[in-house]
Amino acid sequence: MTFEDKINDLIEAALRDRTDLFLIECMISSDHHIRILLDGDQGVNLKTCIEISRSIEHNLDRETEDFSLEVASAGVGNPLQNRRQYTKNIGRKLRVERDSEPTLEGVLTAATETDFTLEWKQREPKPVGKGKQTVIKKEILSYQEIKSAKVLVN
Repeated sequence: MTFEDKINDLIEAALRDRTDLFLIECMISSDHHIRILLDGDQGVNLKTCIEISRSIEHNLDRETEDFSLEVASAGVGNPLQNRRQYTKNIGRKLRVERDSEPTLEGVLTAATETDFTLEWKQREPKPVGKGKQTVIKKEILSYQEIKSAKVLVN
């Protein structure tokens, strides 16, 4: 079993009883610096990061492999990478960058396994007469068509 396989097994074991948590990313450098990024349905606090870190660290032998371990929560500024993060952030404002389309900013109103829905207000000319009116726009976006999506903080 490789060092990476052992780390992945330990992460899986640590998260098995914590169904509210999910792995966003695990990076292991060539010098065995382990960086684990977690998120949760109700967020991730410092205590949770410490618990997961200890669960992993206590099952590794520093005599066999020298390593450093960092367990962190996905910050607000980080792009959304997991579909569960979209569900968690329903009702919040997102900035969505797409490959060939303009960037969108709107409120995340729904998320499914294949896509998510953004809504925003936009000023448009009235159909009759002069002036503008505010209309609510809505777009359903596939996860595959986006480059990045970030939660915007007011």
